[in-house]
Amino acid sequence: MKSLGNLLWFIFGGCLSGLSWCLAGLLWSITIVGIPIGRQCFKFARMSFFPFGKHIEYGGGAMSLLVNVIWLIVSGIPLALEHLATGAALCVTIIGIPFGLQQFKLAKLALMPFGARILED
Repeated sequence: MKSLGNLLWFIFGGCLSGLSWCLAGLLWSITIVGIPIGRQCFKFARMSFFPFGKHIEYGGGAMSLLVNVIWLIVSGIPLALEHLATGAALCVTIIGIPFGLQQFKLAKLALMPFGARILED
C-alpha cells in the first residue's frame, strides 16, 4: 500500500514539493557556510518525493533552534505556505485527504527542519 500511495503522491503533488526542497538546497549550497543546510534540504527533498511509510521525530538543541530561526526567515515560510496551500487544495475531496495530511506534515517540517529525523514506519 505504501508503494501505491507514494506513486500517486509523486504524480499528484509530490514532484513539485520535492523540487521545491531541491531548489532551496541548491540556493543554500551556493555558499560554503550554507552547504550543511543545503544537505539537510536534499534529505528532506527525498522524503518529500515519497513520504508514505515515514514519520518525523523532532528534537535538537540550542544550535538546531538557532539554525531553525535563520531557516524560517530565509526559506521556511515560503516552503510552509506552499505545502499548506497544496494540502488545503487536496483536502477538498475525500480521496485527497491522505495526500493533504502528508502536505501538512511537510509544512510542519518546513518550519522546523533542523533537529528533525526521518524514521521508517
